[in-house]
Amino acid sequence: MSTFLLLFLVFFPFLAAYFVYPLRKRGREYRNLYIRIIPGVELLAAVALLFAPGTATMPQVCGLGLRFEAGSLHTMLAVLSAFLWLMTALPSKEYFADREGVNRYYCSWLVTLGALMGVFLAADLFTLFVFFEIMSFASYVWVAQNENPGALRAGQTYLAVAVFGGMMLLVGLLMLNHLLGSLIFERLPGLVAALGEEQYSELFAAGMFCLVGFGAKAGMYPLHIWLPKAHPVAPAPASALLSGILTKSGIFGILATSRYLFFSSADWNMVILVSGTITMVLGAVLALFSINLKRTLACSSMSQIGFILVGVAMQGYLGAENVLAAWGTVLHMMNHGLIKLVLFVSAGVVYVGTHSLDLNVIRGWGRNKPVLKAAFFIGAAAIAGVPGTSGYVSKTLLHESIVEYIHELEHLGASATGFRMVEWLFLITGGLTAAYMAKLFVGIFVESRAENQKFSVREYMDRATQTAVGLTALLLLAFGLTPWASLQIIAEKASVFLRVGEHHGRLHYFSWTNLQGALISLAIGAAVYLLVVRTVFCRKTADGTAYPDLWPEKLDLENLVYRPAVRGLAFAGALCARVAAGIGDFLVLAGEKLLYLRAPGVFVPKQNEDFGVYGRKPKRFLIGETFAFDLTLAGVGLIGALAYILSR
Repeated sequence: MSTFLLLFLVFFPFLAAYFVYPLRKRGREYRNLYIRIIPGVELLAAVALLFAPGTATMPQVCGLGLRFEAGSLHTMLAVLSAFLWLMTALPSKEYFADREGVNRYYCSWLVTLGALMGVFLAADLFTLFVFFEIMSFASYVWVAQNENPGALRAGQTYLAVAVFGGMMLLVGLLMLNHLLGSLIFERLPGLVAALGEEQYSELFAAGMFCLVGFGAKAGMYPLHIWLPKAHPVAPAPASALLSGILTKSGIFGILATSRYLFFSSADWNMVILVSGTITMVLGAVLALFSINLKRTLACSSMSQIGFILVGVAMQGYLGAENVLAAWGTVLHMMNHGLIKLVLFVSAGVVYVGTHSLDLNVIRGWGRNKPVLKAAFFIGAAAIAGVPGTSGYVSKTLLHESIVEYIHELEHLGASATGFRMVEWLFLITGGLTAAYMAKLFVGIFVESRAENQKFSVREYMDRATQTAVGLTALLLLAFGLTPWASLQIIAEKASVFLRVGEHHGRLHYFSWTNLQGALISLAIGAAVYLLVVRTVFCRKTADGTAYPDLWPEKLDLENLVYRPAVRGLAFAGALCARVAAGIGDFLVLAGEKLLYLRAPGVFVPKQNEDFGVYGRKPKRFLIGETFAFDLTLAGVGLIGALAYILSR
């Protein structure tokens, strides 16, 4: 039974995607009903998998075979994925009511669901890689869906990062397979333990390649550049999935790599901790500056990914006593997915009603919309870690894992200064989260209406959308108020994948010691909002409050570093090719002079007088330019791999 369910969850959405276009020809209503039924069926199958743990194997497929496994974190993420897909299917009918290219979106939407199931149910790194790449290319359609200049440029960035990350991941897996002889999760710890000390550097290099590949999809600094640009231009239901669950595919890969390859490696844990801390703080700062609703939520996702990465690092530092860190990590993965569903679907409702995401335009639009206001408030409170919401529970567990390790270092007489700094950055970032969410909530639901704001002629949110945001918001409250009966049980079962021990005794989630961390963050958030946001990021005008865009465009990492670097590589490659062609021309001319003394002009060397001359681009240049861009990045990866092989 488990074999059937595993294969069904992965391949059923692929098959279902085939029928999207034929159903649309029969009528839009048939297709709209269809895209709600498919994730519903997937959710039932994923829930059934809770009672049928097992494995499934497809030998010789793709050479190494595909392996799937149910149980623990695999099943939790499969259930979460199916639930989020179903919840985003409900508001999609209203959101896409008057849009074009919807069949294309739904087709890639279903393919991405199947690929994501393949990632989360993978029993080895090779299977994970195969579906990871399918997912990356299928979800590209979401980013470029609207086909405006911003969407096409964001799509280029998304695809370029995906290709670069995929190439780095492939190099890492080839190195691991050569070094260990297997990529199956369960075998990896024993194979790593059998390695000699002289092979550790090779293992670490392979792990870093994998980290770049997985980190690119997770939105980890410095490969986060796609995330703040893809979300604002993608449809709101797609943004909810990109932020809420697709980034978790990268986190899942980092978790597997960290736990099964580098669990006791201080170097590895330090890399994860530093990257996670920078991602956490930078995302919050970017969100605080943003005046675009979906961009703010996108930067917030980057920050929350940083929180999760800190939890991944703390698991390694705490060793066998890492229960709190492991529970906090898996629960924040789940909570973040649910929270972002509420917030991004709410953002979609705002966009449908105002046709804008700018705070200066949508200001005050939600004043008389109690259902939307309540749902958004619960989502904002949960991501800020307000006690009584599920976000408080997972953030408290992560915070307490840092405090636990600080106490352990002090008990051993070692310096804990670095980790105290991480703890304070954790609390300050939590405060910044509360501040930028307060900025959004007050701006949309409390401030006076902006001038010339259009009033909706129809109901602003249909029943299906109300069900999606309302049900998910209630889950955030139910989980937050009953952590012992809900979240802790989920954490215990999901963390088996991470090989943590049992926790004896009852956790006091609402004890004064645990509440202190949340209250400090909220106090910091209140201070930042009152002293910084209301004075620096807001300006009083005759019309009401204005929100200036204060983030310097020159600090855009993509435009400042990455695109110039790629253009430099492309120019260097073209120059080398031109030099090589010149040498060929010289040899041809020399051959003509030496061999055909009596018949000059037999060979006419190729001339290219347009080298370095760039004409105006045609209107439809996306495919050609993106393909060239991807080939450049692919070449960088192959050169790195060849350099490594030749150095041995």
